[in-house]
Amino acid sequence: MGHSNNVTEFVLLGLTQDPGGQKALFVIFLLIYIVTMVGNLLIVVTVLVSPSLGSPMYLFLVYLSLMDAAYSTAITPNLIKDLFCGQKRISFSACMGQLFLEHLFGGAEIFLLVAMAYDRYVAICKPLHYIIIMNRQVCILLLVMSWAGGFVHSVVQLLFVYNLPFCGSNVIDHFCCDVYPLLELACTDTYFLGLTMVANGGALCTVVFICLLISYGVILSSLKTHSQEGRRKALSTCCSHIMVVVLFFVPCIFMYVRPVSNLSVDKFIGVAYTVVTPMLNPLIYTLRNSEMTNAMKKLWRRKLAIYSTRMHHSY
Repeated sequence: MGHSNNVTEFVLLGLTQDPGGQKALFVIFLLIYIVTMVGNLLIVVTVLVSPSLGSPMYLFLVYLSLMDAAYSTAITPNLIKDLFCGQKRISFSACMGQLFLEHLFGGAEIFLLVAMAYDRYVAICKPLHYIIIMNRQVCILLLVMSWAGGFVHSVVQLLFVYNLPFCGSNVIDHFCCDVYPLLELACTDTYFLGLTMVANGGALCTVVFICLLISYGVILSSLKTHSQEGRRKALSTCCSHIMVVVLFFVPCIFMYVRPVSNLSVDKFIGVAYTVVTPMLNPLIYTLRNSEMTNAMKKLWRRKLAIYSTRMHHSY
């Protein structure tokens, strides 16, 4: 069928039409994006070079950081560019690309958070069998399944939208290409398609969110048998995981678990989980995790020691 339309590009209305507001948002989002990239890549580097962070939890954390960096990059640079130029056109193919990447990384992250919850469950509820259960093959399998899940979810979204006929307005009242704003522009009745989308995006978010909350409930209730120290450590890790899960899923559920409609508040909720959450994740994980912060300190000390010796020798 292809896209039977005369729309070759879309105009994104963005967050605000006010030039002053655009300049302020440009600065804020640019800073957030830099912090997001630096924070997430710092976690990746720290885990990769620290022998003490060899457990599966940190392997998953590396992938979460990479996904957050990629997810943020799928959306934020374009948003920053639009705010800077005030020019907000996006070609049909670029729009589809953005839609695909956003749902690929977002979807993969949903499944990865499940893998991380499973990892914590095994570590806390079956500590003696942890090394056997969470062996290398299992970890790799869980990662591959996360990417595969995100990929399937994303392809489904893309196929639905790609084949819609666009023939009227090409103005998207949003700052990025997403399913609902695009469904609103299609010149066909998208009611049934909208329900399918709710099933694909919304149900995925809701079911996974409920399962994660239940699993963390099980984990936390099993802590009664642990020592004070073990309990404190497990609580700290689980709390940071739960914070990330809530930050990611609550806006997601709000956006996708309702009939297709574009509410004015959507854009700001969109900003929350596309721009802000990827920045908060590294902060939550590093600040609440003593092993992580210690490894970072060690890494910096080593770097500084090497640097000062070099400086010393060069004089």
